[in-house]
Amino acid sequence: MSHKLKVVTIGGGSSYTPELLEGFIKRYHELPITELWLVDVAEGKEKLDIIFELCQRMVKKAGIPLTIHKTLNRREALKNADFVTTQLRVGQLKARELDESIPLSHGYLGQETNGAGGLFKGLRTIPVIFDIIKDVEEICPNAWIINFTNPAGMVTEAVYRHTNFKQFIGVCNIPIGMKMFITDVLDLTDKDELSIDLFGLNHMVFIKDVIVNGQSRFPELLDGVASGTLTAGSVKNIFDLPFSEGLIRSLNMLPCSYLLYYFKQKEMLAIEMGEYYKGGARAKVVQKVEKQLFDLYKDPDLNIKPKELELRGGAYYSDAACEVINAIYNDKQAEHYVNIPHHGHIDNIPADWSIEVTAILGRDGAKPHPRLTHFDEKVMGLIHTIKGFEIAASKAAITGELNDALLAMNLTPLVLSDKDAEVLTRELLLAHKAHLPNFAKAIAQLEKSTH
Repeated sequence: MSHKLKVVTIGGGSSYTPELLEGFIKRYHELPITELWLVDVAEGKEKLDIIFELCQRMVKKAGIPLTIHKTLNRREALKNADFVTTQLRVGQLKARELDESIPLSHGYLGQETNGAGGLFKGLRTIPVIFDIIKDVEEICPNAWIINFTNPAGMVTEAVYRHTNFKQFIGVCNIPIGMKMFITDVLDLTDKDELSIDLFGLNHMVFIKDVIVNGQSRFPELLDGVASGTLTAGSVKNIFDLPFSEGLIRSLNMLPCSYLLYYFKQKEMLAIEMGEYYKGGARAKVVQKVEKQLFDLYKDPDLNIKPKELELRGGAYYSDAACEVINAIYNDKQAEHYVNIPHHGHIDNIPADWSIEVTAILGRDGAKPHPRLTHFDEKVMGLIHTIKGFEIAASKAAITGELNDALLAMNLTPLVLSDKDAEVLTRELLLAHKAHLPNFAKAIAQLEKSTH
């Protein structure tokens, strides 16, 4: 790589971009980025313009020689890129609202990375990621793509299963939040050396050991969480319910908060249905937060990332992406928690799966941590079920076949009836017509049959 780094952020008009830039600024002594290109689509131009102006002010305040560019022309931006970050939302927040509200209207969990909503976010997103990969392969083939577009696990699975592109790493903020919780409750400082054994799939990870300065502190952590004396804050887009003591002790592991959708499905559905009947889904809350953020971003005197950004559920995604880029560029051989193919490193799952796992990152990318060679058998049934759903969903995104989408919908354990799966698939296909070009033929047939 050249000494002067060029980074391209696709979805540059995202409210998270100031956090990404903040991360680059504070790491400038290690990451000499001289060009940051912000790329978006026409429907995101207004937000892109606001973000661009804020980023200009942030760079000026920092006093570093980093030039910010903005464009709607992705191919122009990609020339000579070293790293490409993807943080896009196909269909904007209005599409998320449909992903949440349509399942809820039929009595099912409405969530943008799990179940019916997660499936359709994947169906919209995967073809766009594939188009980006084609451009990268042609224009900047040595660049790394660092993806924090959800559903990150499904997207990573699709990339490694259906393309030949190898420099792709999926990032999630959930493990970062879990690490911050552990650091807090164990009263750790920067001088302490913390290593976490984390494994599973995206939004379905478990921690089975926590090692501090070479010694396991996991028994006291597990006991504290199980007994309720230590409480973990949930991410902003999930209701904060504690797992039962019986579950924690029987697992002998710490599950991430997204597992509430599986271990507390009844309670989570009741809460979401209550919110839905009051006239709101999470997407509406996010739209309000977004509006408040962009009103702040417009302030010509604002030249730092505002604290209010942490109200978004994806807070710390961008910082995680900066750390991954730093580890690759500087060959740090550092511990991170990422979505990658394991290539047979884990001995009791298929060798071609992509997983979320503690990994060591350096110039050649990420490899699962040497300690993690085996997934805990207690949760293998659930992991196999969700991986089957991800594989089916990634195939459907490519083929655009109605039957492939139906199969994926039937495979998620969050949809409990084959008849409902048909209704949900039909309604979501029609609702997202504008952003599902691969399904044009299937949607036309559905429209014909409904008239």
